[in-house]
Amino acid sequence: MTKVKPFSLFTDFDINLFKSGKHYNLFEKFGSHIVTFEGEEGTYFAVWAPSAKSVSVIGDFNYWNADEHQLYVRWDSSGIWEGFIPNIGKGSLYKYAITSNNNNIKTEKADPYGVSCEHPPKTASIVWDDSNYEWKDKNWMSYRKDKNGLDRPYAVYEVHLGSWMRNVEEDRFLTYKELSKTLVDYVKDLNFTHVEFMPIMEYPYDPSWGYQITGYFAPTSRFGTPQDFMGLIDAFHAADIGVILDWVPSHFPSDAHGLGNFDGSNLYEHPDPRKGYHQDWKSLIFNYERPEVRSFLISNAVYWLKYYHIDALRVDAVASIIYLDYSREDGEWEPNIYGGNENLAAISFLKECNEAIYTMFDGVQTIAEESTAFTGVTNTVEHGGLGFGMKWMMGWMHDTLDYFKKDPIYRSYHQNGITFSLAYAFSEHFMLPLSHDEVVYGKNSILGRMPGDEWQRFANLRLLLGYMYTHPGTKLLFMGTEFGQYNEWNFLTSLDWNLLEFQPHINTKNYLKTLNTLYQNTPALYEKGFSQDGFEWINYDDHQNAVISYIRKGHDVENDLIVVCNFTPLSHKKYDIGVPRAGSLIEVFNSDSTEFGGSGVLNSKAIKTKKKAYNNKPYTATVKVSPLAISIFKYK
Repeated sequence: MTKVKPFSLFTDFDINLFKSGKHYNLFEKFGSHIVTFEGEEGTYFAVWAPSAKSVSVIGDFNYWNADEHQLYVRWDSSGIWEGFIPNIGKGSLYKYAITSNNNNIKTEKADPYGVSCEHPPKTASIVWDDSNYEWKDKNWMSYRKDKNGLDRPYAVYEVHLGSWMRNVEEDRFLTYKELSKTLVDYVKDLNFTHVEFMPIMEYPYDPSWGYQITGYFAPTSRFGTPQDFMGLIDAFHAADIGVILDWVPSHFPSDAHGLGNFDGSNLYEHPDPRKGYHQDWKSLIFNYERPEVRSFLISNAVYWLKYYHIDALRVDAVASIIYLDYSREDGEWEPNIYGGNENLAAISFLKECNEAIYTMFDGVQTIAEESTAFTGVTNTVEHGGLGFGMKWMMGWMHDTLDYFKKDPIYRSYHQNGITFSLAYAFSEHFMLPLSHDEVVYGKNSILGRMPGDEWQRFANLRLLLGYMYTHPGTKLLFMGTEFGQYNEWNFLTSLDWNLLEFQPHINTKNYLKTLNTLYQNTPALYEKGFSQDGFEWINYDDHQNAVISYIRKGHDVENDLIVVCNFTPLSHKKYDIGVPRAGSLIEVFNSDSTEFGGSGVLNSKAIKTKKKAYNNKPYTATVKVSPLAISIFKYK
């Protein structure tokens, strides 16, 4: 019988850091690691299971026999079990067989730090060498800080890898390798600056879209190997496109092989169900009060940034993390020590995580999906904030979509719905999201929300996107919206690519491509995207015509833009707007252009300003206002 040999990758310093919640590279110690010990090649295993009576490694190398390879528990009360098993290498399947001190409960668990997993519904971890990849993105990494900065254009294409496009003939997902060509070329052609993947960490249940994770350190095997996924990221970087990962430190599923009740105790989840169980998602909530759990989560964030060269993490469901009463009725939650509803340990965790990320990595971002008025989400920790780089602007999203679904005849009565966001637009570093959550569960697609006949619906969509791109903040668009997907998103099927056989959808895709190009090439649209100095109203209260106008500003006044949005199908041949200085305006962009499927009501000639005060500006320009369109002007 092959014995497990005593061996450790941990130092006393590692243990102290782990137990104090300050070890951010635990993936270098825990899990399975292919090593050579005493002249033999094999694999070192280490797992945290402080309530265990015994822990064995079971796998295809010992017929899943728990008596064969029992690990040694460390002497230092860390709760770590470890050992070296000779002649086990890359590709071996394994789990941990754990017998608990609590009533001798026996479980078989996947490795919390496993870097590769079996294809679901199989659940074993796989011994793998995740450092065996030769990165080719040295050039990207050298200038990422500039590309990924908050004063740079940031247009994100959000993707669910399993349903963006499928191999129809074989009825299967595209692989990471196939996506390295098709998806990269597509995103590059549309001129997006970044791509965001909905969670790719291993998850057992497809309808969860990846938000119920069991393998936090493993890219899902649905699409290929860890190295294949690295190749996909490399390909995006070669195309000058940043990669954002959805990260879920808020909750995890109770699947038998996962983190729940890991060693017969509430190890990763909070033992109090008022803090440890999420009623909406039927999932478990991490115990942010436990130092070892904090180390696990922060190490996980660091892992993706370090080993996979990820450029940003979008942190899911932040509101559910920071509030004790999130989605709970009175009596279902307990106030903190100050009588408030904030989860103080969770807030402390988020601050520590963001500080660690921004200290350890140059040029990365963290982005919060946070839906409340919690103060200072994007303030630095030093200045009392949570330390995120950006926050999703959920209020803008809800108000804007609610406004656009209204028949234009009624929009004049709801002008505040389209202008209110500017009252708080600079309170945080906001990202404007039209995400996957807005095209499911009966909400309809973005195009499907638009009122009117077919022409008006596409005109409304163009106007919405133009308004979004000229509004302060960065941009995020879920796949399919760029060409006017009619149907709601369905995670089981591909996008409706056949729609690109029809001109309105071709025009919409070309429009979005042009809009992305304009955004990237126009400093006034991004240089002061988070500053009040970058925006000035011309007129927000023309309720009667449902027209708004404003100025977007960059560092150079010569590059300032004047924007006019008309939210009705009525055009205006002569419409006065106040402008800041004398000169001539030229129209540089109009969503009503015939090349985009519009009616062609354009300002084809330069417009000379008049010395006449209007809209609290010293000069006036008289422009044509196109139907259901956005017009953008600059000084000649």
